[in-house]
Amino acid sequence: MRTVGSSEQAAQPASLPARLFDLTGKVVLLTGASYGLGETMAKGLAGAGANLVLAARTMDSLEAVAAECSAAGVDAIAVGADVSDESDVARLVETAMQRHGRIDVLVNNAGISDMRGIPAENFDIETFRRIVDVDMLGAFMLARDVGRHMLAAGHGSIINICSIMGSGANELNVIAYTGAKGGLLNLTYQLGCEWADRGVRVNAISPGFIVTPMTEPALGALGVSEYVASRTPMRRVGKAEELLGPLLFLASDASSYVTGLNLLVDGGTNAGNGYYQVRPGHHGWGAMLGAPAVGDTYPGLAPLPDRLAPWAAGVPGIHYPPPAGED
Repeated sequence: MRTVGSSEQAAQPASLPARLFDLTGKVVLLTGASYGLGETMAKGLAGAGANLVLAARTMDSLEAVAAECSAAGVDAIAVGADVSDESDVARLVETAMQRHGRIDVLVNNAGISDMRGIPAENFDIETFRRIVDVDMLGAFMLARDVGRHMLAAGHGSIINICSIMGSGANELNVIAYTGAKGGLLNLTYQLGCEWADRGVRVNAISPGFIVTPMTEPALGALGVSEYVASRTPMRRVGKAEELLGPLLFLASDASSYVTGLNLLVDGGTNAGNGYYQVRPGHHGWGAMLGAPAVGDTYPGLAPLPDRLAPWAAGVPGIHYPPPAGED
């Protein structure tokens, strides 16, 4: 009688592919690729061997990113497109299909927000619609149009870049942004289940507060980084490069049995409970623009520290004129 511990019965470790996260030869369509997180993602995907179709509205910056990716030895092209425009979406997808004959991975990264600090009770519908159009409807139109090709091929990975702001309330949130990202997260869950039996996986990455050239003025120069770090279990803001591991995981065969996942990359923020103790500096921004909060908001346990005073003053160019010679 053979025992469980015998050499014949002992479980052998499964052999993993030599390069589980390798994307060599894969075709990736990435939106919002001209700067910030999108630029970092583009370079990371190129480093993993992916051929890239990069999309954004700012062509000069986009073409520079495509050139850097091409220098890594992959095929990378820049396609100007507004993801909120259905005809632009159709043209973008068609361009990718004509060039490569397939799209293996779609990364819906394009997104916008609003830095004016307007409270929800005074938020204008025009800005709300614009944010939803780009952050949620644009992502859905791309998932729908690319998804048809992936479903016909029987495989594909769609990655929606959501946000921790889409998973719950936060004193730093913008009402339109949280609405759009929350909607995108639920679209991810629905599509992840609806398309799973036909080989197409749909997942989300929800970054926390990440430092990029786009967010540095708010997170760094205005003193927000210290405040955010005080609310984050890891006690720091994130780096753009820290999204690459999760991105390559979901884009590659390493996640072949993963769909409908919201992968939080937030230093533990979403796992913690609680709300602000020191009133965020931007809570006064709306009043500067003639849209103050209605009623008295919670003042916090202590006044805003002097070291965070630049944050309370607002964003240059939005709440007060920028220094001479800057725009």
